[in-house]
Amino acid sequence: MKNTIKYINRISIVFILGLTIASCGSKNEGTTEEHHEEGENTVELTEAQYDQADIQIGNAERKVIGSELRVNGVIDVPPQSNISINMPYGGFVKYTEMLPGSKVKKGQLLVVIENPEFIQFQQDYLEGLANQEFLKAEYDRQKELFDEKVASGKTFQQAKSDYLANEARIKSMEERLKIIGFNPAKIEGGTVSASVNIYAPVTGSVREVYTNIGKYINPQDVIMDITNAEDLHVELTVYENDIPRVREGQRIRFALANSPEEWREAEVFLIGSGVREDRSVTVHGHLKKMHEDLKPGMYVAARIETDSNEVLAAPEASIVRFGGKQYVFSYAGKKSENGETVHDFEMLEVIKGYTEDGYTQISLADTAEDLSNIQLVTKGAFTLLAKAKNTEEEGGGHGH
Repeated sequence: MKNTIKYINRISIVFILGLTIASCGSKNEGTTEEHHEEGENTVELTEAQYDQADIQIGNAERKVIGSELRVNGVIDVPPQSNISINMPYGGFVKYTEMLPGSKVKKGQLLVVIENPEFIQFQQDYLEGLANQEFLKAEYDRQKELFDEKVASGKTFQQAKSDYLANEARIKSMEERLKIIGFNPAKIEGGTVSASVNIYAPVTGSVREVYTNIGKYINPQDVIMDITNAEDLHVELTVYENDIPRVREGQRIRFALANSPEEWREAEVFLIGSGVREDRSVTVHGHLKKMHEDLKPGMYVAARIETDSNEVLAAPEASIVRFGGKQYVFSYAGKKSENGETVHDFEMLEVIKGYTEDGYTQISLADTAEDLSNIQLVTKGAFTLLAKAKNTEEEGGGHGH
């Protein structure tokens, strides 16, 4: 009796398992049909989802995009535009208001230097001028007497020597006063001073200040450095393997470290002729436009445009990355299902090219079809990607 019951129970279990398997099989068949009907790379949004996602539709466009060489560098100035201010004869700093970063215009007062010796220099110059008229008259008189055989040649030569020596002293003292910063004409008019003003030789900005009021400046000391703002350029480091791709006149786009999305332009004007120990060459670029916020020494990330072509490009926001590949979404239109409007999108794998000014060169990965006639999602692509991934994980069959 017990064996009979066990046998019946075994039959019941087998029967129940069979029903369960059959039931599961039916569900799988239904799921397969639904998957085939929707397609592996399609996404559907209801009208409400479409509005909430703020989807925007557009087209790929023909753009001139260049192949670029990515390099690093700094903002710099040529040697002739970085000017050091000094005082050839030394002195004490009597006045200055300059600080690093101060903007200056050509002819603006930078610093006042005081030195008691300056008075002696001016006195010597004035004495030379005072003797000039007397020595000139004596020279002319002795020359006339000598020509008439009245005076001796020795007396005439002495008068000539005194006059010419004084003229030489006047010239040398005049040049010395000009080097210091004095105006000889003003001194001749009676203006004598122990201090001298030093003015900005160019328009630019103060790069460094090496002194303060009351400090003694030696002739070899630098008082401050001024950078000519009109001569800023980008100095880029290009490694020797890439140098054959660089030519004068090529476009440079560069961005500062503190504003990486703000691109500025320059142009290659000089390529270094020597290779440094790290196997790099310096490339200099002229700025297309002056920018107030640029300062020497600033780090830049740059791209040298080595070639340019007209290509089909899409906004960067329209391209999404998933599973190590790049995709865009095409808009297939809208339809009505059960009285509700549904928007259809298809996920297309693309191959990316170069990027410039917010546009990226693209082409379809699986076909040579022209993307220009396909409506693309230009805004909201990441929302569609998230919807596609969630649907796949839930078993909806939206594969990627």
